Amino acid sequence: MSTTDRRVRETFVQLADTLVADYDVIDFLDMLALRTVDLLDVTACGLVLVDHNQVLNLVAASSEQTRLLELFQLQNSEGPCLECYRSGAPVQCPDLTQVAERWPLFAPAAIDSGFVAVHALPMRLRDSTIGAMNLFGAVSGTLDAEAVAVGQAVADVATIGILHERALRRQEEIAGQLQFALNSRILIEQAKGVLAERLGITVDIAFAALRDYARAGNHKLRDIASAVIDGSLDVAALRRHTRTAPPAHT
Repeated sequence: MSTTDRRVRETFVQLADTLVADYDVIDFLDMLALRTVDLLDVTACGLVLVDHNQVLNLVAASSEQTRLLELFQLQNSEGPCLECYRSGAPVQCPDLTQVAERWPLFAPAAIDSGFVAVHALPMRLRDSTIGAMNLFGAVSGTLDAEAVAVGQAVADVATIGILHERALRRQEEIAGQLQFALNSRILIEQAKGVLAERLGITVDIAFAALRDYARAGNHKLRDIASAVIDGSLDVAALRRHTRTAPPAHT
């Protein structure tokens, strides 16, 4: 078995292990973004989902830099993730320096953030598209057919992970779960800022500390974030979970 085959197998095993009853959807999506970067050898990954008002929202990103770029894309209603979501089809841009007319705001912002290529894959189940997975590269070029196929399979698993079993429920219940995930993300972003300021660390390291602390104690990430914000959890307790952020892929 090749290294690539083993990484694919390990990724899907980890995803399957995560999809248990009452799983933490935010932790699942964050893990998915990080695993996708490693699996496809891209620089960064972001995930956007539609809420009950049919508005796209950021729910996971592999780095703070990616999170800010994704928010910029959504706030300006321009970029590959919106095109991918609206069409339900993959969007590939191997060289952002060549698409100034297509994305006059997004392309320069992405380049300034260190990204030269972007690929967006739909998160869909049959005819229902609920979001998009965005893959960013620090060098120009397209993803080969095998990488696109694996990436789409991961995106499909993520979609099933959100809708599995509960996809049989009424549409408003599904929308409610997605809305809860979006609200949880806002809470977690606030906690990242609080922790980063109080411990004098970066927001990426702060998030890793929150996630590791939650996993170590088998807590929901949202609950730990809430405890940090309301002061019921002493941030000093998270200090030993801080670690150097992993280097970005190049």
